[in-house]
Amino acid sequence: MSNSAFIKSSIAKKYWMAFTGLFLCLFLVGHLIGNLQLIIKTGEEGRRAFNEYAYFMTHNPAVMVLSYLTYFSILFHAIDGIALFIQNKKARPVSYAYNKPSANSSLPSRYMALLGTIVLVFIATHMSNFWWKMKVSDEVPMHTYYSPSSQDTMYLTQKGEQISTKQIRELGEIEGTQLILKADKFSTSIEEQYSAYLASNPGLSEDQLAEIDEQKKKLKPKKDEILAEGYKDLHTVVMKFFSKKNESDSGLPLGLLGMLLYVVSMAVLGFHLWHGFASAFQSMGINHPKYTPLIKLFGRGYAVVVPSLFAIIPILIYLNS
Repeated sequence: MSNSAFIKSSIAKKYWMAFTGLFLCLFLVGHLIGNLQLIIKTGEEGRRAFNEYAYFMTHNPAVMVLSYLTYFSILFHAIDGIALFIQNKKARPVSYAYNKPSANSSLPSRYMALLGTIVLVFIATHMSNFWWKMKVSDEVPMHTYYSPSSQDTMYLTQKGEQISTKQIRELGEIEGTQLILKADKFSTSIEEQYSAYLASNPGLSEDQLAEIDEQKKKLKPKKDEILAEGYKDLHTVVMKFFSKKNESDSGLPLGLLGMLLYVVSMAVLGFHLWHGFASAFQSMGINHPKYTPLIKLFGRGYAVVVPSLFAIIPILIYLNS
């Protein structure tokens, strides 16, 4: 068999399906550990921990490479699954005269394509609600907190720089997660301060005015300056999304609906994993009378525990909101 023929064969498709599926199982564990911070830690501590985790996941170079590998795996896993489904249908266009699938296959195994499609739809909506807002849009606000010592609202920054929201509002702007001092705004502020000083001191000599003018030139920045790196407040976005207070203008309980859809999607994911986890090892030729039962047991435990923990998160957020 040629290489191209092997790549197009159902065996190759099953290998790729198994490999990408197991990789996504690893991704789910890492994603779950991060998301559990939404309920393990509370208050400002929980907010900081989750937003720092979200920043790490979107800025660390190694994680970003893994993220793109994850996106590829999701797409390839879905496309490969659809291709296998169509290929299997074409291989037997006419059903058996007597067919009793429950005798030799589990319920999840017979609906893997349907379950996978539902999971794919969930991933698309989930990413549009959170990933897109975090990565692309400006809908996610920056993480701010009230500082009793400064008696002002401050930005949470990477290195602990003391930068207030008033400073950025009057002298700068936010670009992504960067707090920027704008040269034109700061120069205008300096001009206003010096104009006020001159107005209150009308008797200054020409030498004093020249000295003030020189000081003014030194203070004016020549270009924009990055003051600090902040964090987007994804924690607040998630909490509001699953809150009881999240309602449409017509009174539709969006928070409740979001929570229920998330829970149902996790149940579907669990059914998909119930068969898919052990099936992935079998597709790769790992089938041993001693180890296969253990793989199946671990896979079913994974299919119950991981989706259940994911589902608990929005339930607790909703109940405690």
